[in-house]
Amino acid sequence: MKKWFVMSLIAALFIVSACGGATNGGKTENAGNAAKAPANNTAGNTTEGAADADAENIVPEEGASLLVWESKEERPFVEAIAKEFTEKYGIEIKFEEIGAGDQVNKLITDGPAGLGADVVLFPHDNLGKAVTAGLILPNDFYEEQSKSANSEIAVNAVTYDGVLYGYPRSVETYALFYNKALITEVPKTFDDIVAFAKTFNDTKNNKYALMWDVGNFYFSYPFISTGGYVYGDNGQNKDDIGLNTEGAIKGLTYYGSLKNSILPLNSGDINYDIKKGLFTGGTLAMDINGPWTIGDYRNAGIDFGVAPLPSINGQPASSFSGIKAWYVNSFSKYPNAARLFSYFASTKEAQLKDFELTGAIPSNLEAAADPTVQGNEIVKGFLEQFNQSTPMPSIPEMGNVWSPIGAAFADVWNSGKDAKEALDNAVQQIKDANNGAAAAK
Repeated sequence: MKKWFVMSLIAALFIVSACGGATNGGKTENAGNAAKAPANNTAGNTTEGAADADAENIVPEEGASLLVWESKEERPFVEAIAKEFTEKYGIEIKFEEIGAGDQVNKLITDGPAGLGADVVLFPHDNLGKAVTAGLILPNDFYEEQSKSANSEIAVNAVTYDGVLYGYPRSVETYALFYNKALITEVPKTFDDIVAFAKTFNDTKNNKYALMWDVGNFYFSYPFISTGGYVYGDNGQNKDDIGLNTEGAIKGLTYYGSLKNSILPLNSGDINYDIKKGLFTGGTLAMDINGPWTIGDYRNAGIDFGVAPLPSINGQPASSFSGIKAWYVNSFSKYPNAARLFSYFASTKEAQLKDFELTGAIPSNLEAAADPTVQGNEIVKGFLEQFNQSTPMPSIPEMGNVWSPIGAAFADVWNSGKDAKEALDNAVQQIKDANNGAAAAK
């Protein structure tokens, strides 16, 4: 799984060439909720002037205004790009903070009720669920521009059943942030971190060697990766679940041991804001986090670096990786205006602005090859982690994984539950949910 991802990502991100991407099998759309896009789309134009011309060929609905959902970490970029969009097109943009991973579930209830955002953004592992629920419209009007401008891996990730839905914006994984004032030598193994914690930790003064969101499977997947996997066949086979293999059990057992040795807090007591406060305050030496954190740490004046995750049980630690993209809500009253914003907020210029403001790594080929990106040592740290990353499965059944496996991790961390028992129970719950979902179709 990770081999094909790595080779495609490295080649696609940093070679400035037009990639065909995935083949679109059709351009269907919810006719009852969306106005048909104009037919005079000039495909394939990727220069700034041509892109602007293409953008202006679409006709936004009269009196359109848009609601956009994004996470709080991306607020600086969304507010900046929304201001530019409003100044250029006269369309008002309202922003609401909704975590990227929560948006599809929220759209399931809010979309049909007319309460959902016109433009949403979520990681590609939620795409199958969104499409099968009829929540989003295809990226039809700007299909060719999105395909030619972005890396092939990004285009493929936001394509489902041959249809392009997303407007790719960034590629991401997480890695090890370290405070250079506190770390003289970056740990290569988690055992190194355990040794460092013995000399550094001071819980009374909130000093910790390392923090990560231990209760979130997205960030704790590396402990499964050293001998396990989520779904087989490159994440497409819901009947092949590898979360309770011998290697996965060994990894989760080691994970549970780290509470006493490096991070004596319950999972519910660790979140993004707590980690940010400690890291910027100089009492947290290392943090496992993503590129969305760069802006906060840089603005706090911290001299930090980014390195690949330390190995676990003698094996490289694979992180989850994903593609974030804009999507148009199929229930939007202003689908053309939403298309226009989704394209405007995903161009080369927009992605470079996002990189400047938040550190998001561009999916756009030219943006990724820009000297401001290529010359950044922090980005290079993330790219090294990409070399050992695993793309999240995008099938709808991925939605059945998060809660049971998250509970298993929490039970092992907080209560010391046996790793095999916790994983066996989680896998059974996932199988039951998968079979139930299949029976309901």
